Amino acid sequence: MIYLDLLICLVTVLAGVAAMRSQNLVSAAVMVGVVSLMVSYLFLRMGAPDVAMTEAAIGAGLSTLIFLIAIRRTEEEEG
Repeated sequence: MIYLDLLICLVTVLAGVAAMRSQNLVSAAVMVGVVSLMVSYLFLRMGAPDVAMTEAAIGAGLSTLIFLIAIRRTEEEEG
């Protein structure tokens, strides 16, 4: 199981770097959602299911949705 945790940590770091280096705002927002989802899995593995569920719902779900809506509305105003 330690190898799975290390793989999740690696995916988290790679998704964070991809979000920072991305030129496309939509892909950056999706990568931030991936980071949040991976962190929620790590919370679950540490024995905090309530924190994991909150992170998955708010961090990965709602925050990503708000980012995507904001990006869409900003692009509509620019164009």
